Amino acid sequence: MAAKLFLRTALVAGSLLLPGGVAELASQTTTHPPSRAHKHEYRHEIDQMEDAWRSAMLKSNSTALEPLLADDYTGITAQGAIQTKEQALASVRSNALQLTSLSISDRKVRIYGSTAVVTSVAELTGNRKNQDLAGRYRYTRVYVRNQQGQWKIVSFEASRIQEPGDRR
Repeated sequence: MAAKLFLRTALVAGSLLLPGGVAELASQTTTHPPSRAHKHEYRHEIDQMEDAWRSAMLKSNSTALEPLLADDYTGITAQGAIQTKEQALASVRSNALQLTSLSISDRKVRIYGSTAVVTSVAELTGNRKNQDLAGRYRYTRVYVRNQQGQWKIVSFEASRIQEPGDRR
């Protein structure tokens, strides 16, 4: 117990000795929720990014998609595969993933400080590596606002909605 307390005290004291240590420590431990006006502005920005993502996917435009994704982006496809940013962009670039229609409904944007969580239903037609993807999917996309004030997609996960009569 005493060792843990000593280690914690040493870490805090050490951080105070670093340039900007006090300010940096304070900024990491105190967060102020965004004001109502900021939340409204953030929701608008996220809605625009969601529309840009949809457009980029429909046009197979990896150049438009690239700045939307954080460098450490992780996607989980409806098939359970994990994709990095580079893998997601390569899939679009190579036309391994081709969407011919994509309509979004039931979009909800929730803001938590510098994080936004978007849930929606996507109805799409298209294919991935010549396998039909037509159907309805529920997805979650997570955005984080970086220090430059830019929203970036850090996580995505999609699940196919089982319709009555669908085989498992």
